[in-house]
Amino acid sequence: MDARFLDGRSARVRSATVEVVDQSLSISVDGTTHVWPLAGLSVVRQGGEARLSHRTDRDARLVMAVDDWTRLSGAQGTVVERRGQGREVRLVVGLTVFAVSVAAFVFVGVPVLSGPMARATPVSFEQRMGQNFDGQMGAIFPDCTGEEGQAILAALGDRIAARTDTPFDVRVRAVQAPMLNAFALPGGPILITDDLIRDAKSPDELAAVVAHEVAHIEKRHVMQAVWRSLGVGLLLDAVVGGGTGAGQQAVLLAGQATDLRYGRDAESEADARGQQLLHDLGLSSRGMASFFWRLGGEKEGGDQALTSATEFLSTHPDSGRRANAARAAERAGAPALTAQEWAKVQATCETGSDDPVESLKRRFGLGGDDAAPDQGQQMRMHGQAGRRP
Repeated sequence: MDARFLDGRSARVRSATVEVVDQSLSISVDGTTHVWPLAGLSVVRQGGEARLSHRTDRDARLVMAVDDWTRLSGAQGTVVERRGQGREVRLVVGLTVFAVSVAAFVFVGVPVLSGPMARATPVSFEQRMGQNFDGQMGAIFPDCTGEEGQAILAALGDRIAARTDTPFDVRVRAVQAPMLNAFALPGGPILITDDLIRDAKSPDELAAVVAHEVAHIEKRHVMQAVWRSLGVGLLLDAVVGGGTGAGQQAVLLAGQATDLRYGRDAESEADARGQQLLHDLGLSSRGMASFFWRLGGEKEGGDQALTSATEFLSTHPDSGRRANAARAAERAGAPALTAQEWAKVQATCETGSDDPVESLKRRFGLGGDDAAPDQGQQMRMHGQAGRRP
């Protein structure tokens, strides 16, 4: 029976004579005989051709007409093809089990282990990571220039952090950024955006946000988020190959401070702990509920059936549900800041210019004597910065 033989080491296609001898395929090519036992043979039908290979010589291929292969192999050919189909099924099942195992580790195992892993992370390591993140944030989101307001904000953070059990030096500051947000970095820094300061209706609302972020640091939720981001990187490396760098890039992107996502339990824990810190200082915690209601664009006592459904689909507790929980636990107390201090904090990020073009330039770090960060990097960072406090 005539066929075409490719040895897998060159592009040359050679004519071959094939016959079945003693449960083996005998292939004669240019005076050389290749013997392929039927037990290790794989057959793939493509159109009118049968393409044969053998596990002992995986690069080589034998190609013949399907009808010729059927006549040559007879009943034995059916057994060979069924055996090959069984191997394919086992391979697919094996790959599926592997993929499910990797996904389960990333999406179940890593989140479950992220807490113990975060607590086991050396303090010095987290501090160095925080310094790196802080440098990145400083290059993109410049500090607000009001020194008096910054000092008052930092002192408020110090008062709240003094009630925690954390080894980190908590440092709160206001920054210019195109978002209403506040975020804690690994190792202690907390950034409050100018939009959030302007949106806060009272010093108690601002104090509630600061206490919430301080609680994230105390509970080491930030490192938990970093470990979860690492898990995503591991999954990408497993899917596209470790040599591509996709996993490492995912860690860099997902690890940016503005995109560190907390789960519902961590957010709820930070809410409750933040209120307790305010209570320990004798401060009012009534600002948390009102801030959450406005954050979600909702009215108090909204549709809780809808709230439950949307919370299930979210990585964070619904703002209305968080507001209800905060309202149930809130206590009256002293205001977080005096009227004079609150006025200075509100003026921290005011530039004194009404020119909208100049305001946008400052917001995005454009113009001026200092070299601006890469605009593409800025937009990527801004696009990631969607997490609410």
